Amino acid sequence: MDNMFQRSLEDLIKGFRLQLLGESSFISRALEEIRREIKATDLSTKSTALHKLSYLAAIHGVDMSWAAFHAVEVVSSSRFHHKRIGYQAITQSFHDQTSVLLLITNQLRKDLNSVNEYEVSLGLECLSRIGTHDLARDLSPEVFTLLGSSKSFVRKKATGVVLRVFDKYPDAVKVCFKRLVENLETSDPQILSAVVGVFCELASKDPSSCLPLAPEFFKILIESRNNWVLIKVLKIFAKLASVEPRLGKKVAEPICEHMKRTVAKSLVFECVRTVVSSLSDHEAAVKLAVAKIGEFLVEDDPNLKYLGLHALSIAAPKHLWAVLENKEAVVKALSDEDPNVKLEALHLLMAMDSYELCAKSDPLFCNEIIISVLSVCSRNAYEIIVDFNWYVSLLGEMTRIPNCQRGEEIEHQLIDIGMRVGDARPQLVRVSWALLIDPAMLGNLFLHPILSAASWVSGEYVEFAKNPYELVEALVQPRTDLLPPYIRAIYIHSVFKVLVFCLGSYFSAQESSSGSSSTVAFTYESILNLVNVIEIGVWPLSGAYDVEVQERAKNVLGFIGMAKQDIAKKVNLQDNEAEACRVTAFMEDVFSEELGPISANAQEKVFVPDGLELEENLGDLEEICGKFLKPVESDSVPCADKISFSVSNLRIRDQQEASSSSTSLPPKASSSLLAEHRKRHGMYYLTSEKNDPDSNGTPNDYPPANDLASEILLDPLDPKRKAKHRKSRPVVVKLDEGDESRIITSQAKTKQESVTDDESLSRAIQSALLVNKKGKEREAKGIQI
Repeated sequence: MDNMFQRSLEDLIKGFRLQLLGESSFISRALEEIRREIKATDLSTKSTALHKLSYLAAIHGVDMSWAAFHAVEVVSSSRFHHKRIGYQAITQSFHDQTSVLLLITNQLRKDLNSVNEYEVSLGLECLSRIGTHDLARDLSPEVFTLLGSSKSFVRKKATGVVLRVFDKYPDAVKVCFKRLVENLETSDPQILSAVVGVFCELASKDPSSCLPLAPEFFKILIESRNNWVLIKVLKIFAKLASVEPRLGKKVAEPICEHMKRTVAKSLVFECVRTVVSSLSDHEAAVKLAVAKIGEFLVEDDPNLKYLGLHALSIAAPKHLWAVLENKEAVVKALSDEDPNVKLEALHLLMAMDSYELCAKSDPLFCNEIIISVLSVCSRNAYEIIVDFNWYVSLLGEMTRIPNCQRGEEIEHQLIDIGMRVGDARPQLVRVSWALLIDPAMLGNLFLHPILSAASWVSGEYVEFAKNPYELVEALVQPRTDLLPPYIRAIYIHSVFKVLVFCLGSYFSAQESSSGSSSTVAFTYESILNLVNVIEIGVWPLSGAYDVEVQERAKNVLGFIGMAKQDIAKKVNLQDNEAEACRVTAFMEDVFSEELGPISANAQEKVFVPDGLELEENLGDLEEICGKFLKPVESDSVPCADKISFSVSNLRIRDQQEASSSSTSLPPKASSSLLAEHRKRHGMYYLTSEKNDPDSNGTPNDYPPANDLASEILLDPLDPKRKAKHRKSRPVVVKLDEGDESRIITSQAKTKQESVTDDESLSRAIQSALLVNKKGKEREAKGIQI
């Protein structure tokens, strides 16, 4: 009776269309109605209410987790219509933490054993969407049975579910893998397509586990005429060829035959990509692939033209001649109407010019190319750059080009992009970490400014770091003693920022752990380990000769001492009055203010204060400060007055010291002592000349002072050219927020778990293949006997 007056889903949608205003209030009334109807005992009424709730959750984002048990009730109905609505709600709302998830195990088993193939299909689709470790373990026998079903519709669905089952429960490989391999020999194109798709995904995770099946895949490559199946098989061989290079010689000829005879552009492109990425040693196949790329580039369809450019970008690292042959088409693509085609052509040209051309050019021309690329890309606040992640990666790759001496320009752009483009900061942190751990960077004096920028970026945007512990290890590594003191000071300050961020995350997580179930990013052991690593790495710097390095190191050590004391006293740190907690919160507020770019003309815009005379003649400065500017006349002058401001004063003082020493020591002794002193401390002397009165005829048998410094500071290009590339730029409008999600520790943990699952799945597949191979050998021996 209740069902007679119940509004259906169609009525709900019509009501929405009539609501010009007040849509939220209409949704609220509809939810109240659904909550009342879903409690009914009649399954028809309950299923209709659940259907409407699923629609609201899918279209308007309404939470439907509260109806999980009602979905289980609807699934248990014997009517297919109700069962379909219940499974749809389950796949839409259930997850690993759903409390009633285990209640559907028996219902799934019942539906998987049903004689109705459509009910079996509903159960398989639900398992593929919400399958957990327990569900995959309990339902593996049913999936194994369905893999041998006589109904093509069911067997195809069961094959697709196998991938989810293997991923959640790797031991299921022992049960289902043999029958999955048997399905490779089926004549049904739908089942074969599903099986090849499963093996394509398995090969992408671990190619070596699928290597024993190469003969079966080769047979499919030769005999199949289904383009979709062939594309998947080509993807598999592209992965297998990286593990077993001898496969390339075997599959090169069939792939070339497919490229010659087929008219399907999708299959041709997949053949081209397989050849240029995995079969690059086979010259005939590569030439044919490059010819097909040329056909793509002259097509009017922008999609095909984009695919041709993309294939060229894959071939460029190993086959630069392929790019040079199609250079005119690539340049012409820069004026294409499609923005994706223009962007791909730009990436291809810049990669070609900046990598291969730079590597094969002399240092002068190499740096001219680099500075040209940097100038063009940064013009008008990077107006031609659309993908800043790509450009940041390009800057990182430029540092690895031989003879690169443009460290200052790259340093400026790394910092400038970090301050201007918020969405590029995660990629900046990743690239900066890669630069910090590169040992070649520490040994190249021209690239030290880039390390300065990388260390600053790592500390300023540490919240985007995947693993702050790795950043700390890169910043306190012992080889940083090769860097100048001013860069080491930046390293220490970045370490301080990382420490403040980690302690702040730890303290805030500890304070909120009792009232919420949020994941704690740092445990007591991990934060203590991080603090100890920083303390061990920074401690030697507290005795550095450079005062700035020494001061920053002692500040960090003092902060660590205070933090370790409070952490040792209270592990949970729920006392908000802890000194380290308060100081950390204060420093977080200090570092939280975002730094932005500053115009080079900012100083000109500052108003001159009243009473400050900037145009007045300073001719009487000598009368006021004359006594401080007089040259030194004797050794009796106090130390504070011995500071001289010109090279001539330094020479006068050297002459006076030499004359005074010559009066008290014999000429030979004085000259030998002076020579010995200059040998030991030559870098503090000016270079000696033939007519230099300081030499006193002493033979110049030691290297000229500061020769190394002059070589380091020597710019192979005109130094005046730098100013042309440092014009003031307008502030770049940042990209829309949300394009790049922050990487947190929980995501890193999920990734590690997935890697572990992949390894266990690979081991299971290999063991299954080994058992299968031994079984075939035993059968062969039995036949022979």
